[in-house]
Amino acid sequence: MVTPSTRGCLSHVGYFTYILQSDKDESYYIGHTEDVKKRLDLHNQGELKYTSKKTPWRLVYFEEFETRKEARSRETFLKKQRNRSFYKRLIDNWSGSSVG
Repeated sequence: MVTPSTRGCLSHVGYFTYILQSDKDESYYIGHTEDVKKRLDLHNQGELKYTSKKTPWRLVYFEEFETRKEARSRETFLKKQRNRSFYKRLIDNWSGSSVG
């Protein structure tokens, strides 16, 4: 998992679990990727069917992992929470940086 010294370094080779928030309705989207910036761009360009109706999206949280398996496992865990207050606490307690 990401360490405090590498948090915010989106060019590091690895895999990311991320949370986006829609500016349209404040809903969350959770996913994993190798390239957070590129994936955020795809979401905001309407290239991904599930998120195309709720653009624009902004990155509000991410974690970095060494393997895709770890990132996918964390994504699954976060999706199973299905609890806005859990996501809000996670985001509020995070001190990462944004993409851009």
